[in-house]
Amino acid sequence: MSAEERSFAAEAWYQSIRSPKTIVGALIVITMIVLAIFAPLIAPNDPANQDLANMLLPPMWAQGGISDYPFGTDSLGRCILSQMIYGARVALMVGFLAAIGAMLFGTTLALIAGYFGGWVDRLIGYFVDLWMSLPPVVLSLTLMVGFGTGVGNVILSIVLVDWTRFCRVVRSEVLVVRRKDFVSAAQLLGFSHARIILREILPSVAPLVITLFSLQVGIGVIVEAILSFVGLSVPADVPAWGMMIASARSYMYQAPWGILLPILAMFVTVLGFNLLGEGLRVTLDPRFRRRTS
Repeated sequence: MSAEERSFAAEAWYQSIRSPKTIVGALIVITMIVLAIFAPLIAPNDPANQDLANMLLPPMWAQGGISDYPFGTDSLGRCILSQMIYGARVALMVGFLAAIGAMLFGTTLALIAGYFGGWVDRLIGYFVDLWMSLPPVVLSLTLMVGFGTGVGNVILSIVLVDWTRFCRVVRSEVLVVRRKDFVSAAQLLGFSHARIILREILPSVAPLVITLFSLQVGIGVIVEAILSFVGLSVPADVPAWGMMIASARSYMYQAPWGILLPILAMFVTVLGFNLLGEGLRVTLDPRFRRRTS
């Protein structure tokens, strides 16, 4: 690593620890990841265990609640907190893997289209416009009906729907970067197209890709909840936030915590990734750092 790169890394780190958005977002994301990884150690109960003697218990801070079930129980006497913790596993796994797939596919096409231009750009642009004309929720449901249920199919359907977001946004940035002097200098020096794309253009658009990736993780969490809500995601015996919301509809007026708590978990998770992505965007992009300095 050169002295200039070390200086940039040090400045980026200094800016990140000064940004409230980055700190709050990172804390939320790290907390959710820790909960998901160490769910068997953190969850107070087995999420599948049914205690029929303690059905629809309120949270422990409400009248009638007990400490054995901190967030109360559902209609089958299952611990809501344990289901939420285990549900974070499914949500984050789908969110991260789907975001990685959409990022790799969409960004690759964006780099090719933006760098080469001409008929390559037009062909990819037409395909993106055609794909984006399809309603995303309807397309996801249609793909899941065709693929069948399962976490892998959920991830694949999200990738096939949301890669266009990366492609369109990153392509616009690549069109700007490829006109920079350092790209022209690299072309005059005879560097290969692959080297110019990977060593010159990709680092310049990386802050934007990071932001889109963070946003896409949150979108993946929401889409997985929608699909599990309608029964097209994980099996019924696997805890998932959308499935918790679906089962809590029948008693939402009698025990509203059953539907509100998983919704709150989704809201906090998506908020954390959005804050982290925006904070990293400001931290890593020199243009934003100059505006905020």
